[in-house]
Amino acid sequence: MSQTTADKPSFWDSRRNQRLVLFVGLGVLAVGAAVATFAFFGNTGHSQETPLSNQPANIYRPEKTVQVDSSAKRVAAEFILTAVSRKKLAKSYDYVHPELRQGMSRAQWAKGNIPVVYYPASVLDKTAFKVDESYKNEVYMEVALLPKAGSGWKPQIFYIGLKRVGGEKGPWGVSYWVPRGKPEIPTNRD
Repeated sequence: MSQTTADKPSFWDSRRNQRLVLFVGLGVLAVGAAVATFAFFGNTGHSQETPLSNQPANIYRPEKTVQVDSSAKRVAAEFILTAVSRKKLAKSYDYVHPELRQGMSRAQWAKGNIPVVYYPASVLDKTAFKVDESYKNEVYMEVALLPKAGSGWKPQIFYIGLKRVGGEKGPWGVSYWVPRGKPEIPTNRD
């Protein structure tokens, strides 16, 4: 028996053929969307990069290191004896750079609620400074505060930074005072 054209199954009657057409159609749609996107946005003729400048390049030149100014060392020592030990706080205000003062007035500073970690000067046996960096207008050191034996205080190392206030000839001020590691809790206080 021969089949007539009316009895032959059509191409669309097969689920397999329907899926094939669906996937081919989705592929053509994806390629068409990609081509349309590229045609619309791809080559606009405008660079998204920063335009070139005809100004000379800003090349980093490290600052020249210098010997630590003796007045900077004196300010660091006075800072420890006043602000750190909470003695003569109004006077200690003169040894502090505006960055560390954080906008506090002399009267506010003198009340003692200041951003400086406390360590009593009365228990100190020795103080040792080690210079980390020293420039014309900035100095960074490590300070070892070594207490007297039996004081109840443990040795502590601090980082201290000093900057000139108001430029190259201005006075030094402590701009940074942070303990290295966490400060020890004393067994008794003076």
